[in-house]
Amino acid sequence: MAILEVLRYPDARLKQVSAAVTAFDDDLRRFAADLEATLRASPGCVGLAAPQVNYFQRIALVDVSARPKIKHNGRLLLINSEVIEQQGQIVGREGCLSVPDYTGNVARAERIRVRSRNLGGALHEYQCEGYEARAVSHEIDHLDGVLFLDRVESPRQDLFRRKVYKSP
Repeated sequence: MAILEVLRYPDARLKQVSAAVTAFDDDLRRFAADLEATLRASPGCVGLAAPQVNYFQRIALVDVSARPKIKHNGRLLLINSEVIEQQGQIVGREGCLSVPDYTGNVARAERIRVRSRNLGGALHEYQCEGYEARAVSHEIDHLDGVLFLDRVESPRQDLFRRKVYKSP
């Protein structure tokens, strides 16, 4: 497993739309393992999409299970995912490995239903709510070339420079 380099804004490749996965093979399994290793090597990271590591297929990984008291489905490897139902809307703060200097307030659905394939190509559906729904929606946006910056309604009021903490 390799730790992959994460593309950073304003890299134009982050705006590229990803293609559907058509081969559910060993290459896909190797890439999924590298994507997971990259996510795990990034403290505090709960999601990572293939385009963020310069791989333009519809693959994303979301795992909010380390966050206390968050309802979740466990580790979700989402291949060719699509949101098939949305309910409610709530504004919340988002950050992104590809936009390390900023966070922003973004409106997202409170609950979503997602249809996706697994590594073997089998179809699954997941009900996500709250923080997990936000994280899944954020990663699916990456597959469509959309950054959270594109969803910030008012950059003057809803975009914030990330605090930099110095080591003691």
